[in-house]
Amino acid sequence: MSSKIPILGEKPLIGVVHLPPLPCWGRFVDLDRIIEYAINEAKKLEKAGFDAVILENYGDKPYNVDYIDDFQLAAFTVIASSIVEELNIPVGVNILRNAVKQAIAVAFSSRASFIRVNNLCELRYSVEGLLEPVPNATRILDILPRKILLLADVSVKHSYSLGEYRLENILLDCIDRLRPDVIVVTGEKTGEAPKPGYVASVKKLAKIPVVVGSGINYDNIGAFIDVADGFIVGTYLKINNITDNPIDPRKAQELVKKLRNLKRE
Repeated sequence: MSSKIPILGEKPLIGVVHLPPLPCWGRFVDLDRIIEYAINEAKKLEKAGFDAVILENYGDKPYNVDYIDDFQLAAFTVIASSIVEELNIPVGVNILRNAVKQAIAVAFSSRASFIRVNNLCELRYSVEGLLEPVPNATRILDILPRKILLLADVSVKHSYSLGEYRLENILLDCIDRLRPDVIVVTGEKTGEAPKPGYVASVKKLAKIPVVVGSGINYDNIGAFIDVADGFIVGTYLKINNITDNPIDPRKAQELVKKLRNLKRE
């Protein structure tokens, strides 16, 4: 059974705006051009009929594990604020690799509606370093004067478990103790989808909304319609399926139409 997600709705389609490299110590780029690019990309998604957009500092590789520098943080906040002002759909924030506190600060200051946390509850390793749990995220969100949705990945892509790993234990402890609003399930890398059966098993255990966070495209979205409560789509929407490229409006429109037809069946 599908679970309606507060703010985002029934089986929302969330499009990713992958930001170019942001200004930082040692790299000063034209912020106005980045803002213009980001707004244009976000508007493509809104015009196509997406239910929400999420901003991600994808261009800032190599990522720090749990922070971005002062210039990046200020730039991200300005970009997010500009997009929130321009769009009539919810806007979210994801700061790579796992800068959770800063993502909350940007979302709150920009009036964004949700954040995605790549690693909320687990101890995992990645090429960027050790990804540690972030229990303070829940404490901070609890005291804010307005609701910011928390979308939390489990077994997030481009990372690996340390030691023995039981999905059921991690998932249930995470939901019970840190109270995410939505669980995000991904494949092992950017642009790779998880198995529908795996998504179904997470959904059965979680008993809260479960969103597929990678690998969704026009051809496979139908396989997930009965097991997922929403979809985050990035790479597939891009010209030539290259993550750094701009969004192809035609692909965005076709995916929206396909999902709407599936929801009617």
